[in-house]
Amino acid sequence: MVITTEEELQKLKEVGRLCAIAVETMAKALEPGITTRELDVIGRKVLEDNGAQSAPEFCYEFPGATCISVNEEVAHGIPGDRRIEAGDLVNIDVSAVKDGFFGDTGSSFAVPPVSRQIEKLCRDGRRALWTGLQQVKTGRPIAGIGNAIGAFAQKNRYTLISNLASHGVGRSLHEEPKEVSTWPDPDETRIMEEGLVFTIEPFLSLGGTWAEDGSNGDPWTLYSDPRAPTVQYEHTIVVTRNGPIILTLPD
Repeated sequence: MVITTEEELQKLKEVGRLCAIAVETMAKALEPGITTRELDVIGRKVLEDNGAQSAPEFCYEFPGATCISVNEEVAHGIPGDRRIEAGDLVNIDVSAVKDGFFGDTGSSFAVPPVSRQIEKLCRDGRRALWTGLQQVKTGRPIAGIGNAIGAFAQKNRYTLISNLASHGVGRSLHEEPKEVSTWPDPDETRIMEEGLVFTIEPFLSLGGTWAEDGSNGDPWTLYSDPRAPTVQYEHTIVVTRNGPIILTLPD
């Protein structure tokens, strides 16, 4: 969507804030022994206690309030009986709807103890997101986001999952602009306009280049191909002449 009123901006900030608080609250509870279903209950409570609803459930009948992906799972992991163990790499992705407006955010967390390589991957995943955010400004090419993140990944010897794109959000969970690449895309010619709302969510990996379905009949969970540790960090933003307004902050 393209924001046209202050009321729209405030409603987007509110649902974005709730998504961020849910991720933050779930992350604080992340420890060895907790199941992904128990984490999901925590996230659901944050949303529903504040008048919001899980967007994946609302839009797609996803079997959980949040997406929780562990280790070999790169995205859209279903909450269940899997217990978190020390050394796990866990991605928490929360999107919600409130008063007809949608927000979407996510972060990856390493459960100690983990290797320095995984610690660095998490740190650089956050840096990759901020590299993309720095390209956001009215009148600039959308392609600049993927070009900048791609250059960062190459310089630091990472790969990017190149079929999980960012997307427009606001009045629905996925809308125009669709398929916003967080990797270099020579076919991307769109320009960022004032008030445009979309996510930036690079998937930085230690070797994975593609997200594929598993072979266990689960229609949701995606795995990196080839299998490799992968992190995702995501914000929902609004384009302005002064840069991005980040909507998915806890306060």
